[in-house]
Amino acid sequence: MTFAGFLQSAGDFLPILLQGVWVTVAVTLCALVIATLLGLVWALMRTSGIAWLEWPAKTLVNILRGIPIIVQLFYIYFVLPEMGIDLTAFQAGVIGLGVAYSAYMGEVFRSGMLAVDPGAIEAAESLGLPRWRILTRVVLPQAVRIVLPPYGNMLIMMLKDSSQASVITVAEISTQSRLIASSTFKNQEVFTLAALLYLALSVPLIILVGRLEKKFGRA
Repeated sequence: MTFAGFLQSAGDFLPILLQGVWVTVAVTLCALVIATLLGLVWALMRTSGIAWLEWPAKTLVNILRGIPIIVQLFYIYFVLPEMGIDLTAFQAGVIGLGVAYSAYMGEVFRSGMLAVDPGAIEAAESLGLPRWRILTRVVLPQAVRIVLPPYGNMLIMMLKDSSQASVITVAEISTQSRLIASSTFKNQEVFTLAALLYLALSVPLIILVGRLEKKFGRA
């Protein structure tokens, strides 16, 4: 593969691969919303101190962490239709990735909430604030600062793991790359371009997470 040949292939293949980029970004962002909301629910349940909330959440989180993402995608896309729940490949990819990552997000949020200074919580309790107000005005604002760096790392991992949605035919970067490579046999050029596109998406996030770690690490 010469550099001139690579540039020519890039000009031919990039328009198709860029369609996969938009799908990758859409899958990642939609799954991030699901993972964030569900993760917060799991974290609140596990830190509630109520056994009938804590144990189901702990069990579910461990189950989700113990099953590979690809298996969860297969289950959602191929098994749920047998139960009368029909989803498109995109919907199944978003839900599968979001639910799988909600377990890890839940642990990130839980660790951030547990890291909040107990003295601040005791001070709020001494003022007679109700539990929900302590949670929303004391615990969560401080926990957000703590979890931002690991949350950013989770986003980077989710972006890369969106490639697993290709197994259920979601037309993201990996799927488009394989289709082009199988029809042109230019594996080196195509997958080099795919790798560069993933880097172009990931590097800005990596830099942002590094800055967050420095900022909040000093804090």
